[in-house]
Amino acid sequence: MEKKIYFDHSATTPVDKEVLEEMLPYFTEKFGNANSMHMFGQEGAYAVDTARRKIASLLGVAVNEIYFTSGGTEGDNWALKGSAEAFKDRGNKIIISSIEHAAMISTAKQLEKEGFEVVYLPVTDKGLVKEEYLEKVIDNKTILVSVMLANNEIGTIQPIKNLAKIAHEHGALFHTDAVQAMGSIPVNIKDLDVDMLTFSAHKFYGPKGIGVLYIRNGVKPEKLIAGGHQERTMRGGTTNVPSVIGMAKALEIAIRDMDKNYQYVKSLRDEFVRLVESKIPYIVYNGDREKRLPQNANFSFEFIEGESILLRLDLAGIACSSGSACSSGSLEPSHVLLATGLPIEKAHGSIRFSFGKHNTMDEVIYAADKLTEIVSVLRQMSPLFKEIKGETKNV
Repeated sequence: MEKKIYFDHSATTPVDKEVLEEMLPYFTEKFGNANSMHMFGQEGAYAVDTARRKIASLLGVAVNEIYFTSGGTEGDNWALKGSAEAFKDRGNKIIISSIEHAAMISTAKQLEKEGFEVVYLPVTDKGLVKEEYLEKVIDNKTILVSVMLANNEIGTIQPIKNLAKIAHEHGALFHTDAVQAMGSIPVNIKDLDVDMLTFSAHKFYGPKGIGVLYIRNGVKPEKLIAGGHQERTMRGGTTNVPSVIGMAKALEIAIRDMDKNYQYVKSLRDEFVRLVESKIPYIVYNGDREKRLPQNANFSFEFIEGESILLRLDLAGIACSSGSACSSGSLEPSHVLLATGLPIEKAHGSIRFSFGKHNTMDEVIYAADKLTEIVSVLRQMSPLFKEIKGETKNV
């Protein structure tokens, strides 16, 4: 293996050194349980409270609107299940987009079994949810609408503010999964006017296993995890003090350096896209070219399987993904790409590259060259490609 190049930042990011330094004392000398009454516990409680206030200030929301979770999946589950249970007397209809993360899709399927009506909004060929799609299906039985701020596979950014306005006009709550967006693009919760918002620290150079569900004051979903009195009795479980500290620091750095990182990462992505499109024929660049996360590039390579490309790239020292990390064990084609209307055979040949602030332009050039070489080799073994090229003979 000549190199080790990481182009899978949408799956997870390395913990920033500043973040790790901030966390370390809370594993050792400041190890107290934040819910204990003694001095060790109070030291932890003070640190958690400080971190919560920092996160709230960075996001421009109230301190008591921040609830710590184990990450994006829990936050999405809590928003969806908690709202369904709390507001079922008002209606039984829930609307989500057809390209949501598996955490939302799977939860919606569970709620359907419990008697809730779930409507899955279609998207354009670029992965956009149009306002008229929501207007067409929302009614006074709708209790919750949930559309992700930016898609984890194709990077498309949604018109959340407009969609939330429609939901509120019909008396429904609005939740957005901002896991991929937070730390990459500006997220102004008040301007978006959402009632709930999910994010996870490990997507912006923070620790894994910690996240936030923002819940607007006055909105009261049911508990997802019952237990002690943590999170103002709304979420039981011993507080993950080091990770809370780390998340606050990671968010601070992400927002502080956002403009710089956005431009740099986008420049890497744009050059990679330019190189791939100039070198490799018969490809589809999935998602919207403009309304898109700066780190994301998702391609479908015709006539070959994405897994074959992925494995050969890995052997060449290049890490990327054939879909979302949470669905990587599945052999099924991406539900996101199918929802955009991409034919199943092209969806099977898809790869997601996601860039980060530590990547270099030399890595981008190397990866584009290796990708070109790998696609060429695999296509030479593809009967479909040979047929297109007129290399097959009738027997």
